This record gives sequence, structure tokens and C-alpha cells, in this order.
Amino acid sequence: MELKVINASGEAQSAIAASDALFARDFSEALVHQVVTAYLANARSGNRAQKGRAEVNHSTKKPFNQKGTGRARAGMTSSPLWRGGGKTFPSSPDENFTQKVNRKMFRAGIATILSQLVREDRLVVLDSFALESPKTKAFVEKLVGLKLDNVLIVTHDLDENLYLASRNLPNVLVVEPSAADPVSLVRFKKVVLTREALQAFEEIYA
Repeated sequence: MELKVINASGEAQSAIAASDALFARDFSEALVHQVVTAYLANARSGNRAQKGRAEVNHSTKKPFNQKGTGRARAGMTSSPLWRGGGKTFPSSPDENFTQKVNRKMFRAGIATILSQLVREDRLVVLDSFALESPKTKAFVEKLVGLKLDNVLIVTHDLDENLYLASRNLPNVLVVEPSAADPVSLVRFKKVVLTREALQAFEEIYA
């Protein structure tokens, strides 16, 4: 298939041939959901901790008599039924949230997302994207000229000017092809690829 290409001024350029396996794949909601969910889960750190009934600060004294009070029998105040007692199934700091996704499945998920971006007209191919100086104002003016907002920009060479100019913008992310993840591809309204980045995507995922 062929993808439309524009230059930094928004003018149409000659189309570029793209891989059907990467940009014309049938959409699979289940596959995309699994890839995105696994990516988010693998980025999660097990840093929460709770105390079980053996770890809470409590007395081993029986709180009241076994019989004659009319209340349910109780042996220790550390019971999960009591206020201040331990948790029944406490979370531990070494909890593992990772989900395994095969390499072939991950590549298929990325290809499915890219293909859907093409169908929804959310994928833009730029001839090149560069800045002469690390100025956020100049970067924003270029985005306004291209009518882009809330955008993921994938460039083959992330130079220092582009990185410094874009890092302060909340709805803009500039990455290299190897750092483009499924969550970012789904989250942003528009995804911009340079010619070289598109070729790199084909080398990695096609």
C-alpha cells in the first residue's frame, strides 16, 4: 500500500510505499487489548505493602470471656474482623504483576494499531522533522502550522534540539521507533512518522 507524505509546511509530497503486513492488517480488539494491558501491567511496580494478622501490633490476651457475654467468641484482636486487625490476604512489596506476551503477538499488536491509525486517518507521514534551535516556541509554531495537537512524533534520530523543545509540552511526545509503545500509539490523537522512522518500523515489526 501507499501512504501520503507531507513536508514540514504541510504540502503534499510523493507517496511512499509501505508494508501491507504493518499498515493494512485487520483489526483485532482482543489482541490490542491484551498487548496494551500487558504493557501497563509490566510497567507496574510492586511497591505496596500491607500487614497480615501476624504482623500487626496487638496483644495476645483474649479480649473477653469465651462465654456469657452474648458476643461472638474472639481469641485475639489481630483478627481481620476487628478494627486495626491484619488483612486477610495482604499485599507484599515483592508482588509480581507481569504478564507474558510473545514477541510475535507483540509485533502483531503494533501492526494492528498502526493499521487502525491509517484507517482512522490518524497517521501522518512527514518528509522530515527537525529544529534549528531548542526553542519550544518554534516547535509549537511548527505543530500549529501542521494543525497537530495531542501528537506522538516518531523520528529516526531524536536530536537534542527536538528533545529539549518538546519535553515541556504535556500533550506531545517525541520518541525513536524502538521506544514507541502500544499505549502511546493508542493514547494520542495523531501519530507522526518521518520517512526514516517508517522504514525503521518496517525493519523492526514487519
